[in-house]
Order: sequence, then structure tokens, then C-alpha cells
Amino acid sequence: MKKTIMTLSMAAGLGGMLTLSACTQMPTEKQSISDMRPQISFKAPDEQTRSARVILDGLDMGPVGSYLEGAASLRILSGTHLLSIASGNQVIFQEKFYAGDGVNRTFIVN
Repeated sequence: MKKTIMTLSMAAGLGGMLTLSACTQMPTEKQSISDMRPQISFKAPDEQTRSARVILDGLDMGPVGSYLEGAASLRILSGTHLLSIASGNQVIFQEKFYAGDGVNRTFIVN
């Protein structure tokens, strides 16, 4: 009887150890890639300027207020770009600039 109980307890212990070893997770390697695309943002003094449209290389990218310095930025491709800010039918700001990888540039729009 003692031998049977001892055998059963050893079998239960061995089964528990096998169950625990089956639950282990193999180590994994996690790498993150940082986004090095250039970014542009704007300083705009008033609501009218914030509602003006950002036009980058002829494409409307949305209002200036969507890309205010410290809150959000517009990620662009490296290279030379033509930036225009339009309020209604009037261009209030225009600049041709070069942006390289990792560059953060802020434009002041008055």
C-alpha cells in the first residue's frame, strides 16, 4: 500500500513537472526601427493662420493647425520640397527647402 501511494505521488510530481516545463516560452528578440524621415511643423500666431492650408509639392496636406510645433508634425520624404501656405486664394508663405533624414524643421507663418 505504501509502495503504491509512493509510486502514485512520484508519478503525479513527475506529471506536474512535465506540465510546468511545457509552459515555458522560448526567449524572443525584439527590435524596433526608428523613423528617420524628416519632419516639418509650424508656429502660427492666430486662428486664421492655423486654418490656412499646407501645400507641399502641390499636394494639399491639411490645415496648418494640424502640424503645430510641440503637438504634431508632418513626416515627409528626404529631398527638396516646395512648401506653400494658402489662406483662401492667397499664398501667404512660400519656401523651397531641403530636408535630410532625421531633420525636424519648424516654419514660422505670419
